[in-house]
Amino acid sequence: MRYKIIIDSCGELLDEWKKDECFESIPLTLMVGAEQIIDDETFDQAEFINKVAACPECPKSACPSPERYMRAYDCEAEHIYAVTLSSELSGSYNSALLGRDLIMEDHPDKKIHVFNSRSASIGESLIGMKIQECEEAGMSFEEVVSTVEHYIEGQHTFFILENLDTLRKNGRLSKVKALVASALKIKPVMGSTDDGNICQLDQARGMKKALVKMVNSIEEKKSSDPQERMVGIAHCNCPQRAEMVKEEIIKRLPFKDVILVNTAGVSTMYANDGGIIVVA
Repeated sequence: MRYKIIIDSCGELLDEWKKDECFESIPLTLMVGAEQIIDDETFDQAEFINKVAACPECPKSACPSPERYMRAYDCEAEHIYAVTLSSELSGSYNSALLGRDLIMEDHPDKKIHVFNSRSASIGESLIGMKIQECEEAGMSFEEVVSTVEHYIEGQHTFFILENLDTLRKNGRLSKVKALVASALKIKPVMGSTDDGNICQLDQARGMKKALVKMVNSIEEKKSSDPQERMVGIAHCNCPQRAEMVKEEIIKRLPFKDVILVNTAGVSTMYANDGGIIVVA
């Protein structure tokens, strides 16, 4: 096997990757109250959404251990790549780095690179696609790393929350502000900073207006070569809304392609029921 791509479970695995030995998902652990839920193929989105809604505490996540990454690195692949949730949002990146350092003590010739996605969800998936594209083009390990790091620098993440409960529960939004926003149907349009943190870009009254403002932001931040880039849309239990965003993006911008997926566990925790994540 020439290469292996390891993506933590905040990134959605495409259907064709799930049976491909070149890809592996490393699960984070989700915590709702006292219950722990492994974010793997057994994750039940509807059940999780109901549990989060019923719990007064904010859901949390725990990153994989360095040992779990070590097990993933212990393979016959010549080139090994890990893609993690933004280091500003999780310890997964540092855990992947430590796992790499530990296994290289015994296997110093292994070629392993850990990419800090500075994103989440479908953003990690797009990076995995870019790595695969580079490998299939026959690039050297060093060329893949350089090309993909440059690709990450040009990537932007956008998302809209239907439900503000998670922001309220984790203290990012006061109870009063959350109640006022909900009563007035104000939807924040969120985005990523250059280092992979979260910021508010805009807001609008009503989801439809917020979605338009999000697409406006995507248009403003588009790269100089959109025809060479993919757009990824991840939705939390709202496929029709995601299709509407896809159609609006295609109408306005000449991206190479748009892929659409349902959120897995960690992304469901962040986006909450009705949330939309777009990475371009």
